[in-house]
Amino acid sequence: MRIDIITVLPELLKSPFSASIMQRAQTKGHVEIHVHNLRDFSDDKHRNVDDYQYGGGAGMVMSVGPISKAIETLQAQRKYDELIYMTPDGDLLEQSTCNQLSLAQNLLILCGHYKGVDQRIRDLYITKELSIGSYVLSGGELAAAIVVDAVVRLIPGVLNDETSALTDSFQDGLLAPPVYTRPPEFKGMQVPEVLLGGNPKDVAAWREEKAYERTKERRPDLLGD
Repeated sequence: MRIDIITVLPELLKSPFSASIMQRAQTKGHVEIHVHNLRDFSDDKHRNVDDYQYGGGAGMVMSVGPISKAIETLQAQRKYDELIYMTPDGDLLEQSTCNQLSLAQNLLILCGHYKGVDQRIRDLYITKELSIGSYVLSGGELAAAIVVDAVVRLIPGVLNDETSALTDSFQDGLLAPPVYTRPPEFKGMQVPEVLLGGNPKDVAAWREEKAYERTKERRPDLLGD
Protein backbone atom coordinates (compact mmCIF):
# COMPACT_ATOMS: atom_id res chain seq x y z
CA MET A 1 0.00 0.00 0.00
CA ARG A 2 1.06 3.58 -0.67
CA ILE A 3 -0.35 6.53 1.28
CA ASP A 4 0.27 10.13 0.18
CA ILE A 5 -0.59 12.94 2.60
CA ILE A 6 -0.93 16.60 1.63
CA THR A 7 -0.43 19.05 4.50
CA VAL A 8 0.77 22.54 5.37
CA LEU A 9 2.57 21.17 8.45
CA PRO A 10 4.52 18.05 7.43
CA GLU A 11 6.62 18.22 10.58
CA LEU A 12 3.58 17.22 12.63
CA LEU A 13 3.58 13.81 10.96
CA LYS A 14 7.23 12.87 11.43
CA SER A 15 6.87 11.31 14.88
CA PRO A 16 3.69 9.22 14.39
CA PHE A 17 5.17 7.45 11.37
CA SER A 18 8.74 6.97 12.64
CA ALA A 19 8.19 4.66 15.60
CA SER A 20 6.65 1.37 16.67
CA ILE A 21 4.25 -0.41 14.31
CA MET A 22 4.23 2.34 11.68
CA GLN A 23 8.01 2.30 11.42
CA ARG A 24 8.09 -1.50 11.24
CA ALA A 25 5.39 -1.58 8.56
CA GLN A 26 7.44 0.73 6.37
CA THR A 27 10.73 -1.06 7.04
CA LYS A 28 9.18 -4.38 6.05
CA GLY A 29 7.77 -2.86 2.87
CA HIS A 30 4.11 -3.32 3.76
CA VAL A 31 3.35 0.39 3.30
CA GLU A 32 4.93 3.52 1.84
CA ILE A 33 3.94 6.79 3.52
CA HIS A 34 4.82 10.00 1.71
CA VAL A 35 4.11 13.43 3.22
CA HIS A 36 3.87 16.36 0.81
CA ASN A 37 4.20 19.99 1.84
CA LEU A 38 1.34 21.92 0.23
CA ARG A 39 3.48 25.05 0.11
CA ASP A 40 5.71 23.35 -2.48
CA PHE A 41 2.76 23.61 -4.89
CA SER A 42 2.12 27.32 -4.33
CA ASP A 43 2.82 29.80 -7.13
CA ASP A 44 2.91 32.65 -4.61
CA LYS A 45 6.39 34.06 -3.97
CA HIS A 46 5.72 33.80 -0.23
CA ARG A 47 4.41 30.22 -0.63
CA ASN A 48 1.01 31.24 0.73
CA VAL A 49 -1.71 28.58 0.52
CA ASP A 50 -4.65 30.42 2.09
CA ASP A 51 -6.79 33.52 1.50
CA TYR A 52 -9.69 35.49 2.98
CA GLN A 53 -13.11 33.90 2.60
CA TYR A 54 -15.75 35.41 0.32
CA GLY A 55 -18.61 36.93 2.27
CA GLY A 56 -16.38 37.91 5.15
CA GLY A 57 -15.95 36.26 8.50
CA ALA A 58 -13.15 35.16 10.79
CA GLY A 59 -10.55 32.68 9.62
CA MET A 60 -8.70 31.95 6.41
CA VAL A 61 -9.56 29.35 3.77
CA MET A 62 -7.14 27.00 2.02
CA SER A 63 -6.88 28.11 -1.61
CA VAL A 64 -7.94 26.02 -4.60
CA GLY A 65 -4.78 26.58 -6.66
CA PRO A 66 -2.09 24.87 -4.57
CA ILE A 67 -4.38 22.01 -3.54
CA SER A 68 -5.54 21.36 -7.08
CA LYS A 69 -1.94 21.40 -8.32
CA ALA A 70 -0.82 19.01 -5.57
CA ILE A 71 -3.64 16.56 -6.19
CA GLU A 72 -3.31 16.55 -9.96
CA THR A 73 0.47 16.17 -9.74
CA LEU A 74 0.07 13.07 -7.61
CA GLN A 75 -2.83 11.72 -9.66
CA ALA A 76 -0.64 11.90 -12.76
CA GLN A 77 1.70 9.40 -11.13
CA ARG A 78 -0.84 6.81 -9.95
CA LYS A 79 -4.53 6.04 -9.58
CA TYR A 80 -5.92 6.43 -6.06
CA ASP A 81 -8.59 4.16 -4.61
CA GLU A 82 -9.79 7.00 -2.39
CA LEU A 83 -9.01 10.69 -2.03
CA ILE A 84 -9.77 11.43 1.62
CA TYR A 85 -10.33 14.82 3.21
CA MET A 86 -10.00 15.07 7.00
CA THR A 87 -12.71 17.40 8.27
CA PRO A 88 -14.88 17.69 11.42
CA ASP A 89 -18.04 17.45 9.31
CA GLY A 90 -16.98 14.24 7.58
CA ASP A 91 -18.28 10.73 8.23
CA LEU A 92 -17.26 9.41 11.63
CA LEU A 93 -14.37 6.99 11.31
CA GLU A 94 -15.53 3.43 12.02
CA GLN A 95 -13.72 0.10 12.15
CA SER A 96 -15.62 -1.03 9.06
CA THR A 97 -14.19 1.93 7.16
CA CYS A 98 -10.67 1.04 8.28
CA ASN A 99 -11.22 -2.55 7.15
CA GLN A 100 -12.31 -1.31 3.72
CA LEU A 101 -9.42 1.12 3.34
CA SER A 102 -6.87 -1.54 4.34
CA LEU A 103 -7.65 -3.33 1.06
CA ALA A 104 -6.67 -0.32 -1.05
CA GLN A 105 -3.47 -0.03 -3.06
CA ASN A 106 -3.15 3.77 -3.06
CA LEU A 107 -4.70 6.35 -0.74
CA LEU A 108 -4.40 10.13 -0.86
CA ILE A 109 -5.22 12.13 2.28
CA LEU A 110 -5.73 15.90 2.34
CA CYS A 111 -5.36 17.54 5.75
CA GLY A 112 -7.64 20.49 6.39
CA HIS A 113 -6.39 23.63 8.15
CA TYR A 114 -7.60 27.10 9.07
CA LYS A 115 -11.37 27.24 8.26
CA GLY A 116 -10.99 24.34 5.84
CA VAL A 117 -10.57 24.08 2.08
CA ASP A 118 -12.44 25.89 -0.67
CA GLN A 119 -15.63 23.88 -1.25
CA ARG A 120 -14.76 23.43 -4.92
CA ILE A 121 -11.86 21.18 -3.95
CA ARG A 122 -14.28 18.94 -2.08
CA ASP A 123 -16.70 18.89 -4.99
CA LEU A 124 -14.09 18.25 -7.67
CA TYR A 125 -11.66 15.79 -6.13
CA ILE A 126 -12.65 14.31 -2.78
CA THR A 127 -14.18 10.81 -2.73
CA LYS A 128 -14.40 10.31 1.04
CA GLU A 129 -14.61 12.76 3.95
CA LEU A 130 -13.67 11.52 7.41
CA SER A 131 -13.85 12.82 10.97
CA ILE A 132 -12.40 11.21 14.08
CA GLY A 133 -14.97 12.77 16.43
CA SER A 134 -17.31 15.61 17.24
CA TYR A 135 -14.63 18.14 18.08
CA VAL A 136 -12.25 20.45 16.22
CA LEU A 137 -8.46 20.15 16.03
CA SER A 138 -6.01 22.80 14.85
CA GLY A 139 -5.57 20.84 11.63
CA GLY A 140 -6.16 17.49 10.00
CA GLU A 141 -2.64 16.15 10.50
CA LEU A 142 -3.18 14.31 13.78
CA ALA A 143 -6.52 12.99 12.52
CA ALA A 144 -4.79 11.73 9.37
CA ALA A 145 -2.16 9.98 11.50
CA ILE A 146 -4.95 8.20 13.38
CA VAL A 147 -6.55 7.04 10.13
CA VAL A 148 -3.22 5.78 8.79
CA ASP A 149 -2.45 3.92 12.02
CA ALA A 150 -5.90 2.33 12.15
CA VAL A 151 -5.65 1.21 8.52
CA VAL A 152 -2.03 0.10 8.29
CA ARG A 153 -2.20 -2.20 11.33
CA LEU A 154 -4.81 -4.24 9.45
CA ILE A 155 -2.48 -5.02 6.53
CA PRO A 156 -1.38 -8.68 6.69
CA GLY A 157 2.15 -8.96 8.08
CA VAL A 158 2.21 -5.62 9.90
CA LEU A 159 1.33 -7.06 13.32
CA ASN A 160 3.48 -9.87 14.68
CA ASP A 161 0.34 -11.91 15.28
CA GLU A 162 -1.94 -11.46 12.28
CA THR A 163 -4.97 -12.68 14.25
CA SER A 164 -4.58 -9.93 16.84
CA ALA A 165 -6.43 -7.28 14.83
CA LEU A 166 -9.33 -9.67 14.30
CA THR A 167 -10.06 -9.74 18.04
CA ASP A 168 -9.93 -5.98 18.57
CA SER A 169 -12.91 -3.99 19.77
CA PHE A 170 -15.54 -3.27 17.06
CA GLN A 171 -14.37 -6.01 14.67
CA ASP A 172 -17.37 -8.16 15.56
CA GLY A 173 -19.63 -5.31 16.65
CA LEU A 174 -18.64 -5.70 20.31
CA LEU A 175 -16.08 -4.20 22.64
CA ALA A 176 -13.15 -6.43 23.52
CA PRO A 177 -13.44 -8.48 26.74
CA PRO A 178 -11.15 -7.96 29.77
CA VAL A 179 -7.61 -9.29 29.40
CA TYR A 180 -5.13 -10.53 32.03
CA THR A 181 -1.49 -11.55 32.27
CA ARG A 182 0.87 -12.76 35.02
CA PRO A 183 0.84 -12.91 38.00
CA PRO A 184 -2.41 -14.84 38.60
CA GLU A 185 -2.98 -12.91 41.86
CA PHE A 186 -2.36 -9.21 42.46
CA LYS A 187 -3.36 -7.31 45.61
CA GLY A 188 -5.97 -9.92 46.39
CA MET A 189 -7.49 -9.84 42.90
CA GLN A 190 -7.51 -13.16 41.02
CA VAL A 191 -7.41 -13.89 37.31
CA PRO A 192 -10.72 -15.59 36.40
CA GLU A 193 -10.33 -19.34 36.85
CA VAL A 194 -11.62 -20.11 33.36
CA LEU A 195 -8.59 -18.37 31.84
CA LEU A 196 -6.25 -20.56 33.85
CA GLY A 197 -8.03 -23.81 33.01
CA GLY A 198 -6.64 -24.22 29.50
CA ASN A 199 -9.94 -25.18 27.83
CA PRO A 200 -10.17 -23.16 24.57
CA LYS A 201 -13.94 -23.61 24.22
CA ASP A 202 -14.57 -22.40 27.78
CA VAL A 203 -12.23 -19.46 27.27
CA ALA A 204 -13.93 -18.50 24.00
CA ALA A 205 -17.38 -18.69 25.61
CA TRP A 206 -16.23 -16.59 28.58
CA ARG A 207 -14.71 -13.93 26.32
CA GLU A 208 -17.83 -13.74 24.19
CA GLU A 209 -20.01 -13.36 27.29
CA LYS A 210 -17.78 -10.67 28.79
CA ALA A 211 -17.54 -8.81 25.49
CA TYR A 212 -21.33 -8.68 25.30
CA GLU A 213 -21.62 -7.55 28.94
CA ARG A 214 -19.03 -4.80 28.48
CA THR A 215 -20.67 -3.59 25.27
CA LYS A 216 -24.12 -3.55 26.88
CA GLU A 217 -22.76 -1.53 29.79
CA ARG A 218 -20.52 0.93 27.95
CA ARG A 219 -21.71 1.09 24.33
CA PRO A 220 -25.30 -0.21 24.14
CA ASP A 221 -25.68 1.69 20.86
CA LEU A 222 -23.52 -0.96 19.20
CA LEU A 223 -26.08 -3.65 20.02
CA GLY A 224 -28.91 -1.92 18.18
CA ASP A 225 -32.40 -3.13 19.08
